[in-house]
Amino acid sequence: MSRLRTHRAAADHEHRPASAPEETTAMTAPTDVRSVALTVLAVIGTIVMLRYAQAVIIPIVLGVLISYALEPIVVWLTRLRMPRALAAALVLAGVVAGSGALLYQLRYEATEFIEQLPDAARRLRRIVERDGGSTSSAIEQVQKAATELEKAADAAAPPPSQGNATRVQVEPPPIRVGQYVLWGSMNLFASATQIVLILFLAFFLLASGNLYRRKLVKIAGPSLEKKKVTLQILQEIDHQIERFLLVQLFTSAVVGLATWLVFRWIGLEQAALWGLLAGIFNSIPYFGPVVVTSAVGLIAFLQFGTLHMVLVAGGAAFVITALEGVLLTPLLTSRAARMNAVAVFVGLIFWGWVWEVWGMLLAVPMLMVVKAICDRVEDLKPVGELLGD
Repeated sequence: MSRLRTHRAAADHEHRPASAPEETTAMTAPTDVRSVALTVLAVIGTIVMLRYAQAVIIPIVLGVLISYALEPIVVWLTRLRMPRALAAALVLAGVVAGSGALLYQLRYEATEFIEQLPDAARRLRRIVERDGGSTSSAIEQVQKAATELEKAADAAAPPPSQGNATRVQVEPPPIRVGQYVLWGSMNLFASATQIVLILFLAFFLLASGNLYRRKLVKIAGPSLEKKKVTLQILQEIDHQIERFLLVQLFTSAVVGLATWLVFRWIGLEQAALWGLLAGIFNSIPYFGPVVVTSAVGLIAFLQFGTLHMVLVAGGAAFVITALEGVLLTPLLTSRAARMNAVAVFVGLIFWGWVWEVWGMLLAVPMLMVVKAICDRVEDLKPVGELLGD
């Protein structure tokens, strides 16, 4: 009997199922190496294309943004029974005329500032010579040390071979002003040509209306769901870009006007010119106010020569841009268009590297387009969440 019980216990132990393995908290997901590699290559190819084709892409982006900014005015004129092409031509002509009149009014201040540059450079040199005694002595000591090192290197060098060699001294070619004038004229002509192309592109986009929107919805695919998502993305981009550009134009005008009034009140010369530059650089987040504050502080130091006026002028410029960025812009910007500071800062660095100064000016609109697309595409919603506020 005991042997039978022992045999049954052994049989039960053999047929008993193995204990289930312990559950772990690690989360695994299948990874397609080929798709990841293709995505990385596509991203790298896109970045290379954006960087080396900027002469073509930047005018197109500027033309599209100008058309977005002027679209509400054109729509308002079409409601007055005006043909769309005529309304677009009138709006662009008004913008060009207004910009030309503004630059024409500021020509005297710009000319006066250019004429004052030599005198300002002499004042800066005198200030450096007066207050930079320790710095100059340190530089002299470094130069003496470099001279002694050169003498030691010459002494350690092997003697030159005794031959019929002739010593030749290469003299740098003289500066030819004509070449610089020609180079500047060619750059000016190229810039004028690009401006004309941008204006024509903006005119054609304004005159065509929603033609390209209908075409994009049509080629989105036969599925009604795809057409609906494409239309939502285009409407979101239109709404956010138009709202952002209008807010940017309004806030830049407020900053420029306030800067002009404050600088005129404290007695800073060329106040209108610095107000215009402050309004333009206000469109660059973070870096723009820093550049304006530093430049204004230097100009105030050259004009007044006192640290008190440097603090007054630079502090006024900083306070105006800070109040605009903290109070006015968040109040006018919609919640859907807001992005967190880290995403905007990284975007500024990236687009500044890709397109330099133009990239910093166009960084925020490009990020808004990317965010509008990512918020509507299911697979890209995590990217939109990272960009959002």
